[in-house]
Amino acid sequence: MLEKLNLILNHMIGSLIGVFIGHSIHRYFDYTKNPSLYEMQSAPWYTSIQLNGLAVALIVFVTIIIKFIIKKRMGNN
Repeated sequence: MLEKLNLILNHMIGSLIGVFIGHSIHRYFDYTKNPSLYEMQSAPWYTSIQLNGLAVALIVFVTIIIKFIIKKRMGNN
């Protein structure tokens, strides 16, 4: 059971990082194509990338802590 949870957490980490990279690339290309849309905002165009990066980093950090706990419990069996 713990091995299956560890595998799910690995997939979750990979998916989160992949979605973050894809979103960041999309946001950059959208900004280079339509810079006037982002000039109307009070925040810089990369603010959503920073906020998403912070959220992904927090979730990945918590997931890695859970993985360490799982590894420790798997070693005790």
